[in-house]
Amino acid sequence: MVEDMVSSQLDLRGVMCPINVVQIKLKMKEIENDGILEIVLDEGEPMQNVPRSIKKEGHKVVKVEKIPEGCYKLLVRKNGGGLK
Repeated sequence: MVEDMVSSQLDLRGVMCPINVVQIKLKMKEIENDGILEIVLDEGEPMQNVPRSIKKEGHKVVKVEKIPEGCYKLLVRKNGGGLK
């Protein structure tokens, strides 16, 4: 299971765009290629913008799960290939 492979976690509830995108970029630099980052986001603007930004950076959203309190949990695989 992908959940068993989580390298790091980032709780961004209450953090607005674009600050959350910047924090994700910084965290992705800390983990190994092909590592999994678990991100918790508020619904609304963060869920609209963050997955698009992650894909633009060349990483892959491998799972999206709605969790209680109007939040989402994303599992993101860090790109280990030739993309940015």
